[in-house]
Amino acid sequence: MADVTVIDANDAGAIADWLEARLADALAAKGRLVAITVPGGSTPFPIMEQLVQRELDWSRVAVWPGDDRIVPEDHEASNTGKIRAIFEPAGAKVCALSEDAQPPRFALAWLGMGGDGHIASLFPNTDPKVDDPQVVRRLTPDPLPPHAPFDRITLTIPALLNSDALLFTLGGAADKRDVFESAAAAGHDLPIARLLGAATQPVTCFA
Repeated sequence: MADVTVIDANDAGAIADWLEARLADALAAKGRLVAITVPGGSTPFPIMEQLVQRELDWSRVAVWPGDDRIVPEDHEASNTGKIRAIFEPAGAKVCALSEDAQPPRFALAWLGMGGDGHIASLFPNTDPKVDDPQVVRRLTPDPLPPHAPFDRITLTIPALLNSDALLFTLGGAADKRDVFESAAAAGHDLPIARLLGAATQPVTCFA
């Protein structure tokens, strides 16, 4: 079971501070390219916009979406397009997901979580496995979210676990915090619980 720290903070600047410190440590320790994976959705983008203003060597940072909708990058529903627009002007490399992609080990896997316990695009109906032989999957959520009725491409649980640390940002939603804390206590078998149950790295959650 993972070592989980829950922090009562949702301020984008405070979370950007935490991310800046984590990335600075990783850049100093590795002396080479540092890879992170980041989430889509409304909560993370304001944090990213603050993060890229920080004085880091962005030329040594590779940013991978944790998941995306199967749409062109210029579509309003594309996570990759939004991530690229934020990080590439700062000098980072953005790596789009594809079914034949081989994600590296991540210095940090940053995730959101849905109220149904889904992480990335690993929804309960997809029955994600901690021993999935694939690192990237194309799949269809059921039910399809009405605001984004598209097939998805996503990192799998093994790809997310291939990281030095896990970060969750829940956006202050009390229902999400309840699901997350129950998962950390092995109180259910939703995708978030499967990930946390198999995690051995530090987990930080801004709730």
